[in-house]
Amino acid sequence: MASEAFGTSISVSLGPSPARRDGLARRIRLLVAATISYNVVEAVVAITAGTLASSTALIGFGLDSVIEVSSAAAVAWQFSAREHAVREAREKTTLRIIAFSFFALAAYVGVDAVRALAGTGEAERSVPGIVLAALSLAVMPFLSAAQRRAGRELGSASAVADSKQTLLCTYLSAVLLAGLVLNATLGWSWTDPVAALAIAAIAVKEGRDTWRGEGCCAQAAPPATPSVNTETDTCGCRPGCDCCS
Repeated sequence: MASEAFGTSISVSLGPSPARRDGLARRIRLLVAATISYNVVEAVVAITAGTLASSTALIGFGLDSVIEVSSAAAVAWQFSAREHAVREAREKTTLRIIAFSFFALAAYVGVDAVRALAGTGEAERSVPGIVLAALSLAVMPFLSAAQRRAGRELGSASAVADSKQTLLCTYLSAVLLAGLVLNATLGWSWTDPVAALAIAAIAVKEGRDTWRGEGCCAQAAPPATPSVNTETDTCGCRPGCDCCS
């Protein structure tokens, strides 16, 4: 009652227990391993199919998969440490790597889209590319959502940022699928590079947010006493921090 009278709110945030943290870390390691495995296959198929069909969109999609592997590998390196304190210490480096991955992806997709709009060549019809894009559109949202939930509960900004990288692959899959289908059926080759420019803009925003939000979701050890006016959400984010959004 006294705290209400003075307008002060008291909240207690214990965070996950050590056993729960270890379980979440194991889950993230498995999800990252699955993401890496899928993206390696995706990169090989996309680059091969893109080369055969002279499709810059497919080749770009394959190179995006390579970038995603580097991002997931950075998170795998962070969570290879068994101790929670070591994982937290690696958080900043991991976030930097993920941010650079976003910027590299945006740069490549943007340049490739401009080249395609300038008329560097028309891609041929690619059935393997259409199948791959449709499969990725179905698989990636589940991997992203699962890692995002685990990263939020654990309070890991890098795991959440990597889940955004995976979610971005979903958008790219949709763009690629639309471009390949429209090119194969109507000959509208210009639709893919136009949509790719929008994806490049999204990648720049995600890279900027990841860079600025380094560690803002990292949860410290459970406080011994109740905190005053912390107002954190379930992933430990402070007010105004969007790294977990």
